[in-house]
Amino acid sequence: QLAGRWFLVGVASRCSYLAEHSHRLEATAVTVTVLDGQSLAISTFRKLDGMCWEIRQRYLPAQAHGRFLLKGRGYGSKVDVVVGETDYSSYAILYYQKGQSVSVKLYGRSSRVSDAVVDKFEQRVRAVGLSEDVTYYFPTYGFCDSADEFHILD
Repeated sequence: QLAGRWFLVGVASRCSYLAEHSHRLEATAVTVTVLDGQSLAISTFRKLDGMCWEIRQRYLPAQAHGRFLLKGRGYGSKVDVVVGETDYSSYAILYYQKGQSVSVKLYGRSSRVSDAVVDKFEQRVRAVGLSEDVTYYFPTYGFCDSADEFHILD
């Protein structure tokens, strides 16, 4: 049910890179494909220095429904991903936990979501101890649909 195209609407995170580069946020679109009935192939499309890039990730199924594991390179670089809330047709709120730090992301089936969904997202953000000053909203225009073979990161 998560399969298909999503747009990154907002992120709440204490990530220092995000804080330092928030003025350079680019419209970000995500395509979700279900593999083998369980794991998710995630393709993130965004611009970097004016070029469209595709970042490919695989979310592996974890113990419970709606929980996934994203394995990075190296020891201790795993991220737990939890689908916190979604109606599958208009929005999804996902939690990403790495060690002690938690980020919350809001995705929409379109680049804009209703005020009610934004309110829900902001409530979820506060519930994990994050605040408005670490919540960032993404541009709603300038999306990439694809990247050439030289601009794919696995």
